[in-house]
Amino acid sequence: VHTTDFPGNYPGYEDAWDQRRFEEAFRVDVIREEEDTLEFDMVGIDAAIANAFRRILLAEVPTMAVEKVFVYNNTSIVQDEILAHRLGLIPIKADPRLFEYRNQGDQEGTEIDTLQFQLKIKCKRNPQAAKESSDPDELYFNHKVYSKHMTWVPLGNQTDLFPDADFRPVHDDILIALLRPGQEIDVVMHCVKGIGKDHAKFSPVATASYRLLPDITLLQPVEDEAAEKLQKCFSPGVIEIQNINGKKVARVANARLDTFSREVFRHEGLKNLVRLARVRNHYIFSVESTGILPPDVLVSEAIKILMGKCQRFLNELDSVPME
Repeated sequence: VHTTDFPGNYPGYEDAWDQRRFEEAFRVDVIREEEDTLEFDMVGIDAAIANAFRRILLAEVPTMAVEKVFVYNNTSIVQDEILAHRLGLIPIKADPRLFEYRNQGDQEGTEIDTLQFQLKIKCKRNPQAAKESSDPDELYFNHKVYSKHMTWVPLGNQTDLFPDADFRPVHDDILIALLRPGQEIDVVMHCVKGIGKDHAKFSPVATASYRLLPDITLLQPVEDEAAEKLQKCFSPGVIEIQNINGKKVARVANARLDTFSREVFRHEGLKNLVRLARVRNHYIFSVESTGILPPDVLVSEAIKILMGKCQRFLNELDSVPME
């Protein structure tokens, strides 16, 4: 990747930078996209913008999460407070863009700002279990309480508002509690819209991180045993060995894969043969969604929030009288 058009590559560059050239230098490249993971490159931005984007992903993209838990019966060994805390951390598969924020002080939720779930389960003995069995899965029914036992209870006219909705926990196999015969849990949960800045349970990402693109340069040819030794100093795939005229010659195959372990500098014979650097305006982002929203949607929403912040800042500047 050639990034010589970015002003940061010129120490002491003037403020009168050609805005058109800067805009042309900026780009976003999607490298890998999976169900809950997205890796992409942002090229031609400042570190402050990259970090602001990461912080927005972590703390300002809204989601739906359990806020209130009404406990009608809980005879399990899990205390009410711990049970409520565990329920709050279960990611809910619900698009937050369909809901409004609940007004502060409202005790009762409405169909436009609240999702209601119920968890009602009781453990019983299995009369068909073998007497000599000691396996709880065979001895008891419902002795493991999973997130799949949470059921959506529509509020108001939500059935009409969301006819095709499938509001549920993202994962069905999250273990909530263990029960024994006679124990039961009966709770009702209210999910509201919020952001990670208020509580971590609202954060839509498991991880959101970035790193600078590594730049590895071989200062002189590295051959034979030195080439093999050099290859072992880097992550797999970074250095490859080619056979040229009967000699093993090392070359940089994919610097992107390097983890910057700096292992090569521990070897006297190699440390002066390699220059390690980073491309200062090329950021490799990795976003892993909790499953509430696809990662590409999270990135799009984060960009909208960042644009809104910039617009508000510009509006504030325009409203300040010039002296």
